[in-house]
Amino acid sequence: MYLGIDLGTSGVKALLMDDAQQVLASATAPLTVSRPHPGWSEQAPSDWIEATRDALRELAAGQDLSAVKGIGLSGQMHGAVTLDRADHVIRPAILWNDSRSQSQAARLDAMPEFREISGNIVFAGFTAPKLLWMAEEEPQLFAQVDCVLLPKDYLRLWLTGERVAEMSDAAGTSWLDTGARAWSDRLLAASGMRRDQMARLIEGSAVSGGLRGEVASEFGLAQGIPVAGGAGDNAATAIGAGTVAEGQGFVSLGTSGVLFAATDRYLPRPDSAVHAFCHALPGMWHQMGVILSASGALEWLSGIVGRPAADLTAELGTALRPPGEVSFLPYLSGDRTPHNSASVRAGFAGLSARSDRAAMTQAVLEGVAFAFADNLAALRAAGSDPAALLALGGGARSDYWLRVIATALDLPVLVPESGDFGAAFGAARLGLMAESSADPAQVCTPPRIGAEIRPDPALRGAFDEALGRFRDLYPG
Repeated sequence: MYLGIDLGTSGVKALLMDDAQQVLASATAPLTVSRPHPGWSEQAPSDWIEATRDALRELAAGQDLSAVKGIGLSGQMHGAVTLDRADHVIRPAILWNDSRSQSQAARLDAMPEFREISGNIVFAGFTAPKLLWMAEEEPQLFAQVDCVLLPKDYLRLWLTGERVAEMSDAAGTSWLDTGARAWSDRLLAASGMRRDQMARLIEGSAVSGGLRGEVASEFGLAQGIPVAGGAGDNAATAIGAGTVAEGQGFVSLGTSGVLFAATDRYLPRPDSAVHAFCHALPGMWHQMGVILSASGALEWLSGIVGRPAADLTAELGTALRPPGEVSFLPYLSGDRTPHNSASVRAGFAGLSARSDRAAMTQAVLEGVAFAFADNLAALRAAGSDPAALLALGGGARSDYWLRVIATALDLPVLVPESGDFGAAFGAARLGLMAESSADPAQVCTPPRIGAEIRPDPALRGAFDEALGRFRDLYPG
């Protein structure tokens, strides 16, 4: 058996997989986010450990974990966990959706070497500007920093006692030479950091260390079993979904939205705000477009009108409608790809006295789909061109929304049969590869497809016209 642990923003999920890659059980423990000031987003790393303990205890109550042979980790990216020489946490972790370091990010991004070496824009959510903010605003605490870890790597420290990072997560720090898959002394120095403050780098399918006896005995696990390098959440999802070869891609409709394309080449295109990151497998990279509000936009509307999101989409029926006269810009939390604007905000256009709840729901679904179309255009300009997209995330339960996306992007959308193909499953697969040195091509198989949703040719022209209106509304 193999164990995958995914540290999300809202909870920790532990998943148990057998040798045939069948999911045996899973358990989730919740987390909360602290927002002590506007734009701030923090969590206590100790809460991650307690939530992981809770999830593992629930698993152990129903399963004998003594047969677990390997563990993999996945987690929210970009967060800054600062440790002193004794591995004590110096301050609460600053998370991926924290915007306090916008000015620091802009200053780093203005240095040509950051885009040149990291292959990415320095976003405020990335790790490097958080440490520069800390140096400027909390100098006494910054002086104590002996090591910076990413969130899932703090769990690894608890599990193994090792300070280790892996390529896919490290690529989101703005300190990695993403093409060379190594920390960049030049980028570290430019942001006031040193190489000795960085964790040891390995590939996601490699062994990072063995499970400590103290942790093993708590849950009935075997001491010393290998813990894989793991992956950032999106790369781990790709491992779970089998998106590991050139031309493969997925669209994820979570709170935020991701358009992900695997590639066997390093293809940076920072001017388009496309993320060019290492994949969790050696010799692989990925490109990614990000929408900060996808299912989150529908949940926002759900809260406004007081109806569950599933009821809102059900009101639209099953047959795809032509785009409505109401348009929606889905930038409730700003925009990442392709506009890179933290300040742009959402809005409806074209509302009239006859606009009803269904019209607003339709506009939200179409607005997110059109934002994905902008992401796809950016990915294609950067060198990726997926032939089809696997549909993942909670929003993928809406067949209507997937029809909108397929037609807006003019790409087939593949719907997996029932099953768990997310980040925790991908982490378990990485645990399997670390323990057995199995061929990734044999392990990272795609799920069985339950349905293929193709673009509606009769509505392609109407969707193209509506996409043009959508783009014209962008305030920039």
